[in-house]
Amino acid sequence: MSKVVKGRMTHHHEGELVVFHIGMQINRWWRPDLWMPAFFAMPRMLRELSIDKESGLLGFQLLFGDGGPFAVQYWSSIDKLYAYASAPSQEHRPAWTAFNKAARRAPGAVGVWHETFLVERAESMYVSTKQMGLANATEHVEVGKRNERAQARFAEGRTVADVATGR
Repeated sequence: MSKVVKGRMTHHHEGELVVFHIGMQINRWWRPDLWMPAFFAMPRMLRELSIDKESGLLGFQLLFGDGGPFAVQYWSSIDKLYAYASAPSQEHRPAWTAFNKAARRAPGAVGVWHETFLVERAESMYVSTKQMGLANATEHVEVGKRNERAQARFAEGRTVADVATGR
């Protein structure tokens, strides 16, 4: 279990950054036969991705929201995210096929959703928390005097274009 890091911390990351939200909406709780397979598929996928250091997955956080579980994932590139999603030899494709088959049997019983964000800049602040979120997926660093305010940290953030041009 991680310990509380006292003080003001932020994250540091250079290069492409993708934030991917993915979850399920359980519409018929009384039908675990329909939603449990999708529920148990996500941990298998995350385990597979975490073991493969070249997968592009930087980190993730499992959460429970209104209607069901979801994951916030941090990726090093959009290409690696899409490559994983379409790779027939990895966990995602068989899980997606099984979900679609079950969804046809009982339309509306369980839904899945995702949102993909290509991050141009990101600002973060963690004050006396455990290492978490973006800082856990990238680099957890102390907020320096120069970047004490959120506006300064955000302005200092290098854009994807800056990274591509070496600025």
